[in-house]
Amino acid sequence: MHKTSEWLLSFSSNQNIKSNSRSLIKNGFRRCSKISITGGKGGVGKTSIALKTAMELAKSGFRTLLIDCDSNLSNTAIKLGLPLENKFEKLLSAEATFEEIIIQLGNFHLLPACNGSIEVFESRLNFDEIIIDIINSHEHEYDYILLDCPAGVSREALTLNAFCDYRWVIVTPDKSSITDSYSLVKLLANRFGIKENHLMVNMYQNDKQYQKVVSTLSETIENFLGLSTKVLGGIQKLEVSAEGFDTFFLSETKTEWQKNFVKLLYGFTEKDGGPTALHKNGSSLMANEQDVH
Repeated sequence: MHKTSEWLLSFSSNQNIKSNSRSLIKNGFRRCSKISITGGKGGVGKTSIALKTAMELAKSGFRTLLIDCDSNLSNTAIKLGLPLENKFEKLLSAEATFEEIIIQLGNFHLLPACNGSIEVFESRLNFDEIIIDIINSHEHEYDYILLDCPAGVSREALTLNAFCDYRWVIVTPDKSSITDSYSLVKLLANRFGIKENHLMVNMYQNDKQYQKVVSTLSETIENFLGLSTKVLGGIQKLEVSAEGFDTFFLSETKTEWQKNFVKLLYGFTEKDGGPTALHKNGSSLMANEQDVH
């Protein structure tokens, strides 16, 4: 077995704490759910969805950490309008601690990576092992840790996806996105034994298109790989200018779109991956799978 796989499986949360997945307290420690926001193809909206999810979970009272796992092309801070400081370099060289480099916005904590760092580019470090070490060291401090994973099927991306409790595969109606997402699921199954993933359809035009993407991908995965796919729901394409997209997408304004996104999260936290149900302003937003596409 490959050395990285042996190392991963010895720590894998899927192996050790799959049971009691909804328990907030386990053996006296905070129970943390780890979710990778992933996809086979770039440009499907992973980073925006990861940020929005983390912010909504934090607003609902959960201590949430988002880790940008694109080691040298980090976009999370950019989307929040924050300066690029490449502080992650100092963590790698032990010149700064985790607490000194994370961005803290209430219950929402962000660990951005770097942008164009020569030090990171020339290093021989295994970035996936560094991220997993960070998670193991700090997961007791959080209810949720989200990973904004790089797109594709690199060794590092596969390792990080496999380590998490849950994988949200973000797919768009584009044929290459569907094909690449299938390849991602296939490699995770064959390389790491991952049997289940969650599917989120982004940027669909209408309900018919949404249903076609869901049936095409989930049925192909079941027929050819024998694996189950849990459908989270979808996010309809926004008719917003490119300049105003992040502002609208990350806004807390109470629109119908915002309400539907929170319902989608409620469906996940209630059924699958939450230490407790997601709440909004003190009351649960009830939803079912038929409501959230």
